[in-house]
Amino acid sequence: MTYVITEPCIDVKDASCVDVCPVDCIYTSDADKMYFIHPDECIDCGACESVCPVTAIFPEDAVPEKWKNYTEINRVYFEKKA
Repeated sequence: MTYVITEPCIDVKDASCVDVCPVDCIYTSDADKMYFIHPDECIDCGACESVCPVTAIFPEDAVPEKWKNYTEINRVYFEKKA
C-alpha cells in the first residue's frame, strides 16, 4: 500500500509532508499544482499524513470516494516520468 495526495493539496503545496518524509518519496515540479507520492518508494510510515495542513493525504485504501481518481492521477504522474 502507499499514500496518495488528493485535491485539497492543489495550489497549496505546503512542504510539511516533504520535510518529514524519511525516504524522500514526495515529488513536485514548479509547473505542478500539487505534490505526488511515488508508490514504489513510499514505505507506508504515515509521517506525511499527520502533518498535512489541508488533510489531503490518505492511505491508498482509505482515499475518500470523491477523490478516488487521485490514486490514478498519482500513478500516471510517475509513469510519465519514467
